[in-house]
Amino acid sequence: QVQLVESGGGLVQPGGSLRLSCAASGFTFSSYAMTWYRQAPGKERELVASILTAAGSTNYADSVKGRFTISRDNAKNTVALQMNSLKPEDTAVYYCNARGTIFPMLMEYWGKGTLVTVSS
Repeated sequence: QVQLVESGGGLVQPGGSLRLSCAASGFTFSSYAMTWYRQAPGKERELVASILTAAGSTNYADSVKGRFTISRDNAKNTVALQMNSLKPEDTAVYYCNARGTIFPMLMEYWGKGTLVTVSS
């Protein structure tokens, strides 16, 4: 059974930091690109950061570059998002996504999300 379980969300003041984690199981984690998305109230879901498989190539939304860092541990089947210098506009539900090709099919899995609230 495939599972992606996010943790680490919560309430933080502007300028603070949080570290989100996503624990994966039920699939070959190292073969999947991992991505953090977020969805703020009344807005569409947007890509925050992604990391490819073993090579570790990363990509970030312009709005989080220099503040957020994505990393993965293929031995522990986890992906993390370190979020620094948080702003109120970072408030959203953050989702973990896994995407990979098991030829000929594209496989994609989602976690249920963790809420991040940035407020004083």
